[in-house]
Amino acid sequence: MQLFPVPPLSPRMRPRTALVASADRSFRQRLAHVLGGLRWQVREAEGGAQAWSEAEAALPDAVIVDSWLPDLDLSEFLGEFKNRFPEVDLVTAAGDVAAESPRGPYRQELLYALRHCQETDTAAWNAAPVLEKSAVEIARPESAKPAAAPLAASAPGACSFTPLLPPLPPGVGKTISIQSGRMSQGVESNPGDRLPELVGNAPSMLEVSRRVRLVAPRMTPVLIEGPTGSGKELVAEALHRLSTRSRKPLVAINCAAIPEALLEAELFGHTRGAFTGAVQGRTGRIEAADGGTLFLDEIGEMPLGLQAKLLRFVECGELQRVGDNETVKVDVRILAATHRPLAPQTQSGAFRSDLYYRLAVFLIRTPALAEHAEDLLPLIEHFLRKLGRDAPVKRLDDSALAKLGAHDWPGNVRELEHVLERGIILAGENPVLTAREIDFGLAVN
Repeated sequence: MQLFPVPPLSPRMRPRTALVASADRSFRQRLAHVLGGLRWQVREAEGGAQAWSEAEAALPDAVIVDSWLPDLDLSEFLGEFKNRFPEVDLVTAAGDVAAESPRGPYRQELLYALRHCQETDTAAWNAAPVLEKSAVEIARPESAKPAAAPLAASAPGACSFTPLLPPLPPGVGKTISIQSGRMSQGVESNPGDRLPELVGNAPSMLEVSRRVRLVAPRMTPVLIEGPTGSGKELVAEALHRLSTRSRKPLVAINCAAIPEALLEAELFGHTRGAFTGAVQGRTGRIEAADGGTLFLDEIGEMPLGLQAKLLRFVECGELQRVGDNETVKVDVRILAATHRPLAPQTQSGAFRSDLYYRLAVFLIRTPALAEHAEDLLPLIEHFLRKLGRDAPVKRLDDSALAKLGAHDWPGNVRELEHVLERGIILAGENPVLTAREIDFGLAVN
């Protein structure tokens, strides 16, 4: 039984373009999937500013805006967009139509696509970002799927999601968790207020999202600690995106990747002739982040002499370019990250304690993958879809899933992504990854 009618399609219907604006990649993909089946060409935008730019470049027939935007106020965006593009059919993700927005000829199809996404997803449609559907929900057997599932198959030109993982035994509210390297059945976690950048509903990951939301709007310096490959850079990007500085640049520098002799000039800039090879002056990374956010990755690798100069900048907000006698006032928010806890390094003298207390005003810890192993399935699902953007999305069979579940993941989430990418390459044209293609050899690099 169909819950709502499928709009008729004409084979001669001209191509229509829809622009989907949402910070949630999963929502954009689901909506693009359904609209593609209805013969729409779909463009995507991660926020209001990008949506505006896309509309300026190529005027779409319709724009679907999520019920929350990371960079702009939703009501202001809708009002300004309607004034600038009065002929575009403008609809929100909740199915509401912007005031005085023209009723386009394809409104029925747009509402159908939105309703279908609602019916086939368990996420809450409210003012918070839409949460990604878990791999378990996508792989659930037909008998356990919501009543709206047959509707997708009946829609002309539409197709249902292809399971990327082997079907689970019948049962609702189950997820696969990994304990001591083995698969076991567990109870599904409450997703809470998870950030779209951070895949997984384990309590430790939800705590990361909670802490990011609490501190993001403030100017407070944040120190992000966690093992290599656990997503520290994603946390920094989320902090910047949710801050009042999101329209200004996020400038990142890896303190461990630049030789000590060049790191000072890279951070603070230099004048012409300041040292051999300085044929012209250059603005440093700190100054380039003026008004925005400076992300100091692997801050624990910074030499002690340079730590003293960074401390002076943190205290007074002024920097001095290499070879220059003048000081420059710069307004930046500082985020720092390290794979080794800094507190023990302050006790050994490897890191300045006064700089540590300036940077670690608020601490966020990203857990190792072994600490939230119940998120392995949604992470696999996420990376398979990410790696399949420019090619058919591949699946995992039981043997591949079992091999992934037995691994201890010393390289964490980054290692998982590399293992899957290598497996896709080794699989060639085969649409299914088996244990043969799962190779852990160089995954940590």
